[in-house]
Amino acid sequence: MTRLKALNPADATGKTKELFNAVESKLGSVPNMMRTMGNAPAVLEGYLNLSGALSHGILGGKTGELIALTVAQNNACDYCLAAHSFIGEKLVKIDSESIHAARLGNAHDSKTNAILQFAKTLVNKSGLVNDQDVNAAKASGLSEAEIAETVAHVALNILTNYFNNTANTEIDFPQVAAL
Repeated sequence: MTRLKALNPADATGKTKELFNAVESKLGSVPNMMRTMGNAPAVLEGYLNLSGALSHGILGGKTGELIALTVAQNNACDYCLAAHSFIGEKLVKIDSESIHAARLGNAHDSKTNAILQFAKTLVNKSGLVNDQDVNAAKASGLSEAEIAETVAHVALNILTNYFNNTANTEIDFPQVAAL
């Protein structure tokens, strides 16, 4: 049972209505996570703004989805695992083997693997990485920009994981459970 109510887009008003309209025009519907975030328009707007900014970053959409899967698995967020498995497979065209590997913080190519390992380290250390962790990421070929964007993607996904785990958001994607 959900702990926070998902708003009906038809009943929304003000800033929430404006944000829902923007989401619906882009996606064709308003997913339950965003409908629930709509209770606090500042939360929904913040999520959409950071997500939008990162979508134009150097890591790209595929890597962003792989990071989302790594973080969701580490935070046992079934909503985000379902959403990013679906988005990864259907929209970004990530194969199922790569989706499964990302959930474990792994990837087939070395650069993406370094990004996912750093993301996993960030989550496991609650952001308190040390010189050795950052130097290992750099030694694996990551630029400072890639490290910075990895931190931002992890932060964005921690927000959604914590939000959905708190709200117990009703999953509106094909279900995927944490490993």
